[in-house]
Amino acid sequence: MADARLQKLGEYMRPHWRQVALGILSLFVVNALGVYVPLLIRDGLDELQTTFTMQRVIFYAVLILILASVMWVVRMTSRTLLFGVGRQVEFDLKQKIFNHLLTLEPSYFAVNTPGDLISRATSDVDNIRRLVGFAVLSLANMIFAYALTLPAMLGISVWLTLVALAIYPCILILVQLFSNRLRNQQLQVQEANADLSDLIQEDMSGMALIKIYAQEENERHAFHQLNRQMLTANLQLAKTQNTLFPLLRGLASISQLALLALGVGAIADGSLSVGGFVALLLFAQNLVFPTALLGFTITAYQRGEVSVDRLESILSNEPRIKDVQNAIVLPQEQVKGWITAQHLTYTYPGAADSALKDINFAIEPGETIAVVGSIGSGKSTLANALTRLIDVAPGQLFVDGYDITQIRLKDLRGAIAYVPQESFLFSTTIKNNVRYGDPVSEQPQIEQAAKAAQIHGEILNFPQQYKTIVGERGITLSGGQRQRTALARALLVDAPILILDDSLSSVDNQTATQILRNLSEGTRRKTVFFISHQLSAAATADRIMVMDQGKIVQIGTHASLLAQSGLYQSLWEKHTLEQYQAS
Repeated sequence: MADARLQKLGEYMRPHWRQVALGILSLFVVNALGVYVPLLIRDGLDELQTTFTMQRVIFYAVLILILASVMWVVRMTSRTLLFGVGRQVEFDLKQKIFNHLLTLEPSYFAVNTPGDLISRATSDVDNIRRLVGFAVLSLANMIFAYALTLPAMLGISVWLTLVALAIYPCILILVQLFSNRLRNQQLQVQEANADLSDLIQEDMSGMALIKIYAQEENERHAFHQLNRQMLTANLQLAKTQNTLFPLLRGLASISQLALLALGVGAIADGSLSVGGFVALLLFAQNLVFPTALLGFTITAYQRGEVSVDRLESILSNEPRIKDVQNAIVLPQEQVKGWITAQHLTYTYPGAADSALKDINFAIEPGETIAVVGSIGSGKSTLANALTRLIDVAPGQLFVDGYDITQIRLKDLRGAIAYVPQESFLFSTTIKNNVRYGDPVSEQPQIEQAAKAAQIHGEILNFPQQYKTIVGERGITLSGGQRQRTALARALLVDAPILILDDSLSSVDNQTATQILRNLSEGTRRKTVFFISHQLSAAATADRIMVMDQGKIVQIGTHASLLAQSGLYQSLWEKHTLEQYQAS
């Protein structure tokens, strides 16, 4: 599993390998100079002990200053390069995740909450950025520090070097003891963050509902609990870190104490020069920082491990609905709007009963078909099947004689304008919402679509007219205005097939009837699939399909269905009675 994570990290960095290589090379240069400078100081001290001159002091001082300046420049270059790679990987991953999410079917987002997905695309990506930036820099720096410094230390004194490094196995054991705890605590922090993000997003979207039912106190309590869980998880992680890191720094500093205790005796017996002793102290000091930094590197790796798993759980989800090989290209201008179903059956994953059961129909181009029936009869499932928002089996649904599972998704959905039950609007102007499907549309086209949707007059009454900001999810508009704005958006793309999934439920019967009449007129009539509980509007359709328990139980014109006993007659009688009581 660890090898798989490292492989993934390598894949993330591969596009930027030149920058990584240059950054690591810079680190090598820094560490090589870091070895040379103490040796230079050793030679200088030993020389000045025998022949002290101010000229030689200035020479060594200037040379060391120049080398230190070069080290600073090269070190900053390495940090800029490697931290820059981290930022590049962060950019790539965010783009990759967003692009991948756009390919997934709506059912994926019903199971995975927005707050969790947002947390993964932000905090988890940020952890990986730190891992490929800070951790790679620290790890390379530690490897170079030991690889270059140890030979130099051994060259001065083997036994003092061994004494100085004797404590380092204890550091590795300590890190191993804490590693699993750090990983689990980091996972708890990230999961708590995801839960908190999810609650915030839900409450911001449902603020009106919270106030209507006076549930502010309950939401405040729910937030307090999740926030407390987040605090507890962070405190536990901080406690572990604040226990581990001082121990690492303390153990690493013991080597210097050992050198101070034993080095004086070596100088006294002449086995070690003063310059060599100072060089050993500097070398040991150079190893303290990379060794102590090992704890931070381990933490970054633990976070990165968890984050890699959480991100790959998104990226490994292959879209169930995608183009087949050699998919049929069907330009919109060639689509006539002929829709047929042959023994269409669909069962939702995990469901015991089929939502659609052996459905058969044929809709002619330009025909307006109303679909009526009780709640849960399968009307919306049928609409989702036509647009392939759910994955129907091949050989059951056809557009212009082509199996929809074989048509390129872009072309299929370009041929169908779909207005779902929930009229989602973006937090931008009415103009931008209407032209969302065709962003380059000009004002006359936008107004024509709005007029067909019976919303143009009301838009003109707004203070900013088409420049009015509708707010998040269109909160500043009424339900009927949101539905008609969404309908105008669908009409603007001028697709040959239009599906209205109960999307005029908040519009009065007279307006809904006028909208349907507008759709059935003109030189290029659309094939309209109108799902509705408004029987007065449905009665104006060319034909009516009546659904019950996933089946089409009746189909015909309004007059022919009224003439026969059945579900439609019962629905119409109930509708007539309600209209009479309302009047």
